[in-house]
Amino acid sequence: MEAARLEPDEILLVGDLEIRPAGGLCLAAGRALTLSVREFQLLVALARRAHGIVSRPDLYAQVWGGQLRDGDRSIDVYVHKLRVKLETALPGYRFIHTHVGFGYRLDPELSHPFHTPDTAA
Repeated sequence: MEAARLEPDEILLVGDLEIRPAGGLCLAAGRALTLSVREFQLLVALARRAHGIVSRPDLYAQVWGGQLRDGDRSIDVYVHKLRVKLETALPGYRFIHTHVGFGYRLDPELSHPFHTPDTAA
């Protein structure tokens, strides 16, 4: 697969996230996030298809540059790490949604806490 071409002035906006692929920069509500190279590449791959589902094999090809092997959980590990960082930076939102059997979707949605003052015993 051919590597994605980086446009020097490309800016991806997804909710309160501003992603600048060529500069390796992600801002969450104006604050820079510290992401590993793989986390950043994964975020860019998802952001370029924001609101749509991206399959695990497509993500693997874009981020790792190869074919996903049976049983490889690399994507899941990095999705978890990225989820934690995004939800820590912007609490109250869920960004990455799992679609079992299909892939992942980047779409900021208000998170709904399980317990609210109304459900407390």
